[in-house]
Amino acid sequence: MSQGFKHVPILVLALPAALAASCDNPYTKNGLRWCAHAVRMNQIQVVGTHNSYHIAAGDKERKIQAELSSDARDLWYSHARLDTQLTYQHMRNLELDVLADPEGGNYAKPLISKTAGLRYPSDPAYKQPGIKVMHIPDLDIHTVCTTLVSCLRIIKAWMDAHPRAVPIPIMMELKTADKRNEALGGARVIAWDNAMLLDGLDREIRSVFPARQLITPDDVRREGISLEESVLKYGWPDIESARGRIFFLMDNGPLGPIRDTYRKGKKNLEGRVLFTNARPGDADCAFQKLNDPTTDAKVANIQKQVKLGYWVRTRADESLSTVRDNCSTAMRDRAFKSGAQIVSPDFPAYGMSARWGCDYAARLPGGRTVVCNPVNGGTECVADRLERKFREN
Repeated sequence: MSQGFKHVPILVLALPAALAASCDNPYTKNGLRWCAHAVRMNQIQVVGTHNSYHIAAGDKERKIQAELSSDARDLWYSHARLDTQLTYQHMRNLELDVLADPEGGNYAKPLISKTAGLRYPSDPAYKQPGIKVMHIPDLDIHTVCTTLVSCLRIIKAWMDAHPRAVPIPIMMELKTADKRNEALGGARVIAWDNAMLLDGLDREIRSVFPARQLITPDDVRREGISLEESVLKYGWPDIESARGRIFFLMDNGPLGPIRDTYRKGKKNLEGRVLFTNARPGDADCAFQKLNDPTTDAKVANIQKQVKLGYWVRTRADESLSTVRDNCSTAMRDRAFKSGAQIVSPDFPAYGMSARWGCDYAARLPGGRTVVCNPVNGGTECVADRLERKFREN
């Protein structure tokens, strides 16, 4: 199921030029700027949905999912359209799961549709070459946008209509089909540890977003030093210069063949689009995925990484078990306290968890889309100057 962008009557603050931080002879690159006393783009905290594209299966498919897995209930959730999440749910981060399909048609005839006696997906894009967006091939297949390019075009249309929005990080998990389902006639396993496929991923992103709307590792890295050294010594660009831009974070890693292949011969991610999920001390480490904020020690570690200058993503809840089993807000509260720039829930709005008898959501206070980071926000950051609280006309 694909979707188009519709303009909605929402206002985002456009700051007067006098409020923007200024400095003499700032360092600049690709239109981005670094000033000593400016608020930087990593001094904020936003909320972003987990598996942002996901649509729950229908009744016939759910029955089959339940027969195949005791954890099938964790698949039974849906998210709104991507532009609706950005506008009405105040998301400033989205996550896409991507699958390589260089010849087209690999995911066009999912086993679950055949088993349930349903028609195969009707979107002709399934038969065309290009990266697809999906949770689990042959099992959990429904999505608000079929291809990576179609998803990104929706996001770009929203960004073009809201050029003063804070920079939007996009989590990307690179996935494959299951060998067991392939043996049953399902989708073929197409592994991502392939330089040609990874080059194609970068090209598809660049086909939608021009350089002026992107923030890439090359934009952040200083000449003669590593990407990590650049982030730790000089920090991220000023948020004012980064408004209206997007950047991409690799969910896979820090260990594994996908990250290894992506950075082969490019230890600082030279020429790449995605920031990798890496370990401190690695040349490409500017971002870390630290999904578990459930103990004081883990929260303290996230706070440490944020203070050092890394971008961090953590989770606010644990799939459906958070609302199904105990309706606890403990993990959510620790996630916000951790200072991770991205706090990712399955439930971004109240009402989504109500059918489990639980009133739960992970939202920023006061209807905000973004707040000053509780760990590294500093005195220069003022929440009202980041983005105005949204107002529906």
